[in-house]
Amino acid sequence: MPRVPRLNCVGAEFAIRPMTAVDARAVAAWRYPDEYSFYDADADPDDLAELLDPAGWGKRYFAADEQAGRTLAGVLVVTLTGQVAEIGLGLRPDLTGRGLGESFLRACLHFAAAALGAHSYTLAVAAFNRRAITVYERAGFREAGRFEHATNGGLHTFIRMTKD
Repeated sequence: MPRVPRLNCVGAEFAIRPMTAVDARAVAAWRYPDEYSFYDADADPDDLAELLDPAGWGKRYFAADEQAGRTLAGVLVVTLTGQVAEIGLGLRPDLTGRGLGESFLRACLHFAAAALGAHSYTLAVAAFNRRAITVYERAGFREAGRFEHATNGGLHTFIRMTKD
């Protein structure tokens, strides 16, 4: 396993490391408020099963700790195709809306580059999630298209975003 870098990002430190069973169960229990409950891990049974499957821990699923490894702060999911990393990420619900999104995203991108060899990035975000879209745009992501995806009990619009 490559060395996992520790990153100092805008007043908050995030250390990204392989996910463990304890992490996966904690993420599965996270509950987001209001329309953001769309991102609850158990909103889609297939997503929940993938999160809880140890085969992906440290290969696709990573945990992000805040404050030098003391507290689980987020999750990073990476699918690497060549040097393109498709990423999915989420902050712990009580950390959202506190201005940590951009530094968390930058830490995740740095990890994908330094530890996994990524040179460009792609992600999909629910079209209603203006807060996340703003963070992605500030970090240099641009919209590359929209698509409909059946998940979480319905058909939802997503925006595909890319960054070189």
